[in-house]
Parts: sequence; C-alpha cells; structure tokens
Amino acid sequence: MTSYEEAEAQVSELDLLSSMFPNEEEFSITDQLALAELRDYTETRTTVPPTFQIQFTLTMKLGDTDSVQGCMHIRCIGLGPPSNNLTNPFLRSPSLVRSQQTQLNSDLNAYLRSNCNGDVCILSATEWLQDNAETYLHSLTPTENVQGAAPSEDAMFTRLWIYSHHIYNKQKRKYILEWSKELGLSGFSMPGKPGIVCVEGEQESCEEFWSRIRKLTWKRILIRHREDVPLSSSASAARTEMQDLRKFPALEEKAFDVHGSRGNHMDLGQLYQFLQGKGCAEIFPMYFGIEGR
Repeated sequence: MTSYEEAEAQVSELDLLSSMFPNEEEFSITDQLALAELRDYTETRTTVPPTFQIQFTLTMKLGDTDSVQGCMHIRCIGLGPPSNNLTNPFLRSPSLVRSQQTQLNSDLNAYLRSNCNGDVCILSATEWLQDNAETYLHSLTPTENVQGAAPSEDAMFTRLWIYSHHIYNKQKRKYILEWSKELGLSGFSMPGKPGIVCVEGEQESCEEFWSRIRKLTWKRILIRHREDVPLSSSASAARTEMQDLRKFPALEEKAFDVHGSRGNHMDLGQLYQFLQGKGCAEIFPMYFGIEGR
C-alpha cells in the first residue's frame, strides 16, 4: 500500500467514526490542522507526506447509566487506518479510581492485541468498554469505598501546547497571564503571528484554562499537542512528581527578536533554542512542520 493509499484509508476511517459519532461531544479530533494537512495530501498528492500525527477522543457512557462517562484518548503513529497505527488507547473517567482505571486500560489493550487484526479496532474498543465497564465501576474494595479514593483525573499531570493564528489583543494576553496564575499553571506565551501558549500543571486546571481561552474570539485556535502523565495516588507523592515534571516557571510572555512590518513576527530560531533548552525541541516540528535549528 502506497503512502497515498494509507492516507486515504486513514481519512476514510476517520470519516466513518465521524458519521457514527456525529456530535463534537462524542468524537473530537484534537488538531484540526493535522486533519486538514492529511486531507490536502490525499487530494493534491504532494510529494511530502504529512508530518503531524492525528489525535482524537471518543466520549461514551460507561455501564447502564448516562451519568457515568469516559473519554478515550487515541493517537495515530503514522499513515494508514487508525486501527493499524494507533498507540494504546487510554480511557479516563472521573467515576473510576486509579486502580480501576489502570486495570481497565490494561485489560482493554490486551483484548485489542488478541482480537483485532486490521479491523476497525476503535469500534471494537468502544463495544468492549460498553460490555465490560460495569465490572470495573463496581470493583472498589471496602477500603476504597470508605476512604473515597481520588478520581484518576486528580492524579494526572498535563501539558497543553496551544496554537493560535495570531495573538495581538492586549486583553487576551492579559487573560492568559491572569488565568494561568489563578489556576496554578506554569508555561509561557509567545504573542504575535503565529501565537503559542504552553500551560502545564494539574489536568483539571489545564482543562479549565483551555475551556476559558477557546471561548474568546479567535481566527483559529487549537491544541496542537498534549501530554498527560499519571501521578501517584498519594497526594504528597503526586505533588513532588508534578513539580519534577514541570519544565517552566510561572507563565510569562516570551519575545524572540520581534521583527516584521507590523512588529508581529518572532525569530523562530530563537524560539527553537528556547524550547531545546527546556527539553522540548520535539515540539517545534509539530508546530511548524520543519526541523528546528
């Protein structure tokens, strides 16, 4: 199968998922720019294959009640159908404590490895979850029920890499700084064209930041990449781990040799050096489609 055929197969399967889960609350592609690049590749057949990876989420009910939901995060690692190229799908739900969630995801991926051979295994995953999630929802030990173990999302470190067509507006820039401080997030913001915002910290706080930011008026804004790292169930251990995982201090604006007729462009070489110094050099091609230097 050629790379064009693999790309077409990936688009076809994503379209199938979109038709089966038509609401954005059910099926959401994290990076619409990556999808646009993939579609453009299949239509124009340019010589350079897409460089961005498709990431998407499926939200579904777990068990017999609509009030219990889970969100399955999926990342494709290359061209071809997601069924053949996805990394281990990972489901998170505030209704599952850490031990339940770990066991559920382990069993889910074991099932997929044993039973999916080129099929649309994403659909197999959703069917398996709908058939088996009830078992995990009721698997708490008496100790866990009494102590009320923290939901898994309370034990997750998240880093969001946000891309905007541009960030000029002073009020928006003020919100970015104020909201990140309010939510205890670290990171940085690069105004101009394009605009970049990175926030890191507790998952719930990152999600709240993104919820607020995306509601403002933008020409285009999206999450280019996200990182989620499970933390220890112990609150004290989780705090230590989160501090170790942070790559940035309190969020602040960064400017890199501002130039251009409107003074709205940054030196991307300096941005790359900054990211490299923070151990994040791999993010540069995710934003710009080229290797940094």
